[in-house]
Amino acid sequence: MTLSAHDQPNQFSLLKQRRFAPFFWTQFLGAANDNLFKFALTVMVTYQLSVSWMPPNMAGLVIGALFILPFLLFSATSGQLTDKFDKTVVIRFVKWLEIGIMLLAGVGFWLVNVPILLACVLLMGLHSTIFGPVKFAYLPQHLNERELTGGNGMVEMGTFVAILLGQVSGGLLVAIPGLGRHYVAFGCVALALIGRVIAQQIPASPSTDPDLKMNWNPVTETWANLKLAHQNIVVFRSLLGISWMWFFGAVFLSLFPAFAKDVLHGDEQVASLLLVVFSIGIGTGSLLCEVLSKRHVEIGLVPLGAIGMSVFAIDLYFASRGLSPSSALSLGQFIGTVDHWRVMVDLALLSLFAGLYSVPMYALVQLRSKASHRARIIAANNILNALFMIVSSVGVGVLLAANFTIPQVFLIVGILNAIVAFYIFMLVPEYFLRFVAFLFTRFVYRFTVRGGENIPTEGAAILVCNHVAFVDPVLLMAASPRPIRFIMDHHIFALPVLGWFFRLLKAIPIASQRDDPVAYEKAFAAARATLDEGELLCIFPEGVLTNNGQLGEFKGGVMKLLGNNPVPVVPLALQNLWGSTFSRIEGSAMKRPFRRGLFNPVGLVAGSALQPAEVTPAALQARVAELLAT
Repeated sequence: MTLSAHDQPNQFSLLKQRRFAPFFWTQFLGAANDNLFKFALTVMVTYQLSVSWMPPNMAGLVIGALFILPFLLFSATSGQLTDKFDKTVVIRFVKWLEIGIMLLAGVGFWLVNVPILLACVLLMGLHSTIFGPVKFAYLPQHLNERELTGGNGMVEMGTFVAILLGQVSGGLLVAIPGLGRHYVAFGCVALALIGRVIAQQIPASPSTDPDLKMNWNPVTETWANLKLAHQNIVVFRSLLGISWMWFFGAVFLSLFPAFAKDVLHGDEQVASLLLVVFSIGIGTGSLLCEVLSKRHVEIGLVPLGAIGMSVFAIDLYFASRGLSPSSALSLGQFIGTVDHWRVMVDLALLSLFAGLYSVPMYALVQLRSKASHRARIIAANNILNALFMIVSSVGVGVLLAANFTIPQVFLIVGILNAIVAFYIFMLVPEYFLRFVAFLFTRFVYRFTVRGGENIPTEGAAILVCNHVAFVDPVLLMAASPRPIRFIMDHHIFALPVLGWFFRLLKAIPIASQRDDPVAYEKAFAAARATLDEGELLCIFPEGVLTNNGQLGEFKGGVMKLLGNNPVPVVPLALQNLWGSTFSRIEGSAMKRPFRRGLFNPVGLVAGSALQPAEVTPAALQARVAELLAT
């Protein structure tokens, strides 16, 4: 039985289920091992060895570049492999590959052979390139729409915790006098072996496109993947939004050591503290997504995340620019200085909002991508991420070379984030519209949904609802897991703010056949096109807003639509909206803003779908009346 949103178990319950737990721990151990290896190598080359052809200050850059290179070259190929073959088979292959790479890396650590270790960095980049599309294509194959945000939040949180633990462990192990590099070698091989054992428990994930013909040319396939992603413009622009988040995050992660030393005047432990705070913030924001989204894919969180990222990046500039110079501070001394608390709060909240920004975007891409192409779409995302991170590194280098300070770089990135986010949200208004719906349903109203599982997550359907207030479409939009196109009275488009909002929503204006027969037919043509495209269409069969709070007579427009498009019809009932400021209780709406105050309880009840043969205006009216009474 499908559970209602209220009864769904939370995201942590997924860790008790075979469809998620083995996958989660496999990717967790892979991320931890990857970072243990890379960070131990970076510390060893920077502090313990003298490599004439690689200065210590270049070690991190060289290792990072070698790791990213396979993402550019082989992401497209890995996306094809994931779509063509069982994802579980691909995961197990990746874990065998990891064991081989770590055995070779163990030899490199044992012999202190830097070329072997750098080759292993390149191979681990290839390992992660192959695993990347599997990581995000696996989830929508095993989790439903209500679980997808929580599952992504868990994976995102797990990844950053694994990165943190891996880097801390790598730093501690390699620093052990004499035997440190041996412990690193044993640790890397042990984590790879444990990961392979756990991967054996991952359930089968059948191929989504077994007949796919492989294109082994990385250049042409990369271009083909980007074109494939661009076919769904919302998905493609969401990929750009995700890649921008990686650009944003890469700036901070790359500057933490220098920021800790040159601006905060702290030692190596202070740099580690910044990474810990950042990772905890990302993890917390990722986990909060499920709570705030009420277990839907709620992209209204994305603008909220973008706002927070800019606000706290800009405040980090003001918090850090005036710190007094001092000798290197220990961790205790740093924490004991009150001026530094604001810096840590800014970092924590900046990263928390980055988690709120990224998780819904990943979930949207997974949900809106065709199953047969999903892994290749994720591969396109990985290619864009790599490109944006390279541009980020070059951009930061140019700014520092031009004598900008690190706090000034943070200020510039914070302002750029606001500009880029605004541009993306105007290109994809759905983000902004869902944000408005998010605010209304959390702050203006206390909005509850019953029977939300009856609103279909795929395929064409007509939603019919009573019409109580101007805000009805906003509430219905918040309750739906995907976009709804509304048919609305053409007069509303003449209102100053509401008209702009509903045009942005791509609502279909309709006039009566008697008043404007051309507009009437045009509206039905647009409605039929919406259903032909497999989308949701909502109509208010009463035709007008209620003037007395009572359910009016349902007109026959739905029957005209069903004549050409025999799709399911889902009855909806909005409850307790009559009397709110957006209703006509005082003759016209919005005479007294917030006349019932804030956090008014209102609700939506969704009934089970009626098949076209069961539908008549009278039957629909009776069904909506029943739902209103529940």
